[in-house]
Amino acid sequence: MQPVTKASFGKTRDGTAVDRYTLTNGNGASVSFLSYGGIITEISVPDRLGRLGNVALGFKDLRDYETRNGPYFGALIGRYGNRIGGAKFSIDGKEYKLAANNGPNSLHGGNRGFDKVVWTVEAQGAGAKLSYVSKDGEEGYPGTLKVGVVYTWTDDNTLRIDYEATTDKTTVVNLTNHSYFNLAGGGAGSIEGHILTINADAFTPVDGGGIPTGEIAPVAGTPFDFRQAMPIGARIRSSHPQTVAGHGYDHNFVLDRGGAGLSFCARAYEPTSGRILTMSTTEPGVQFYSGNFLDATIVGAAGRQYRQGDGFCLETQHFPDSPNQPEFPSTLLKPGETFRSSTTHTFSTDA
Repeated sequence: MQPVTKASFGKTRDGTAVDRYTLTNGNGASVSFLSYGGIITEISVPDRLGRLGNVALGFKDLRDYETRNGPYFGALIGRYGNRIGGAKFSIDGKEYKLAANNGPNSLHGGNRGFDKVVWTVEAQGAGAKLSYVSKDGEEGYPGTLKVGVVYTWTDDNTLRIDYEATTDKTTVVNLTNHSYFNLAGGGAGSIEGHILTINADAFTPVDGGGIPTGEIAPVAGTPFDFRQAMPIGARIRSSHPQTVAGHGYDHNFVLDRGGAGLSFCARAYEPTSGRILTMSTTEPGVQFYSGNFLDATIVGAAGRQYRQGDGFCLETQHFPDSPNQPEFPSTLLKPGETFRSSTTHTFSTDA
């Protein structure tokens, strides 16, 4: 069995060829992604009875990814994952203006972020390397940024994502992947019964536009306390001001890290299928998003509508709006430095 296979997935509206790559391990489990946006279209893993099923939300056709992927299903996100307040930031006293594509704020890299470009893909052992060069001034960001992302799929059903970037001018960088998960299967319905653990003692409250207020708030005594396993839906309709502001969960959690390197981030368990997702990361934060804005206007690859709460995201990251919040971990990248980040997603079952 070939660990990496490639097939045509059509052409973009401007005529650029797009390929679909599939990584298959020795157990027959697989991950598929596109050269367009680095989009992960499918993660096929066994349930407790050994039956393979796709646990990632997404579309069937390229045109839907081009024209209807407001949710950012499965995509690589950059240059800056999450929001930047007021769609601007300053470096050494110089202001840089970005596209305001989320109210007055900039979201996920702007109008044409990394989710909307065609990456160069090269097979690499049990995985593949995706490369893209973002030119100086693209979407308002300074510096020519050279980006490499490696997807690796191992025999223990672990998807590892390694990010790397360099720049020729001081800039800001915050890279992540925006996969939506439903461990019962993409299109299987609500994820509110998933049992979630997040290794975080604190989170960053936001204003009505999703921009952090600057506070690092304890999760204790709030609906944001997932230090002990809790159903996603148990407190999602709480009257807490932050669940109201986010229409559910759409918040950055400050991970309780144990030092450098990969550290436990989160665990999700789906009782019906028995599937478990365990994540570790080198990043200081994770955005937990409960699919609040899925509104039944989108039909997924399985031919079923995606409604509110039909998928969840755990986007490992630096904090939102860090370029404007000097007390947050810095997202600055300078010439001569290399941005590096890694996240692992291990899929297992309870039997």
